[in-house]
Amino acid sequence: MASKSNVYAGVAGYVGRADQKGSVGVFSRQAESGRWEHVVKDIETYTINIHPTNPNVVFAGTADGVYRSTDRGKSFQRTNFPGTKQIWSFLVDTNDRNLVYAGGSPISMYRSEDCGETWRELPNPGMPDRAVMPFACRVMRMAQQPDKPATIFAALEVNGVMKTTDGGESWTDCSTDLIRLAQQPHLKSKIVSDTYNEGMLDGHAIAISPADPNKVILAVRMGLFETEDGGQTWQDMELGRFSPTTYGRDIKVSPQDGNTLYAALSVAAASKDGAIYRSTDKGASWKRFDKVQVHGTIMSVALHNTDPDQVYIGARYDGEIYGTEDGGATWNALPLPSGVKDIYSVAVG
Repeated sequence: MASKSNVYAGVAGYVGRADQKGSVGVFSRQAESGRWEHVVKDIETYTINIHPTNPNVVFAGTADGVYRSTDRGKSFQRTNFPGTKQIWSFLVDTNDRNLVYAGGSPISMYRSEDCGETWRELPNPGMPDRAVMPFACRVMRMAQQPDKPATIFAALEVNGVMKTTDGGESWTDCSTDLIRLAQQPHLKSKIVSDTYNEGMLDGHAIAISPADPNKVILAVRMGLFETEDGGQTWQDMELGRFSPTTYGRDIKVSPQDGNTLYAALSVAAASKDGAIYRSTDKGASWKRFDKVQVHGTIMSVALHNTDPDQVYIGARYDGEIYGTEDGGATWNALPLPSGVKDIYSVAVG
């Protein structure tokens, strides 16, 4: 398929399988060529973010800090980033498009005021360790409150949610009620940690719609949960009413319509199935959106910043990327080169 837009994939190798090393980095599929190019090599890449108003600028979060492209993904260079921390998420400020935040692992926050050219580390968020995992906790996604741009929520893997009201200079914990919910038998989950709270603390994505700026939606292992009081209390959105699988890995708000949300739902972190569900009523109800069969957990759903008909998804473990350019009516496969697996992030623009 010759895409109308550039498509990007962030690949982190054969995670958890040290005996099966694979290609890592950033793959870019230029619209004019229609083929994948390996534009960042030998560096695990966890997230790709296209600048919302300037598609020439593309950010890559890697095991070696922040890389950036200023030529629409043809090439990437390492930015002036302090240290070599893993970067798992980006947020471009809605008011000041030169202001960019990056979230790291172990839990850390960075800020750029020149569109990602230089970065400074913000004060340590100081989150308590709530689950002993075989990896350091990660800032997986961030969401900014539209009417209060200094207020940002961050989903943490595996440590719940934190919030800032001063642009990242200080953070408060929003996880107490998630732990309360984890006491319910159907919300208990312990796989590799020392606590059955693990599943409810396993934050993967977070979103706020300008159509309902006081509601924050969190995707965790146990499903989707929402808060309307700034994270003091959380309610189960009861995805099981609409989907047979409820493992929440990604959630995005349509840039064109705040009533429309997309959620990546799978069986588990290491599964062979998954689907994209869409809500057109701000999360009150959901219907399956994709028309494909993946063979791995869907890790990322990518929405185009200006064209609502373009949606892409990426699934581990077989380098699977699918896209629609007609609002979901038809889907096409854009598989990564043979042997490239463990997709963590997909972007389109």
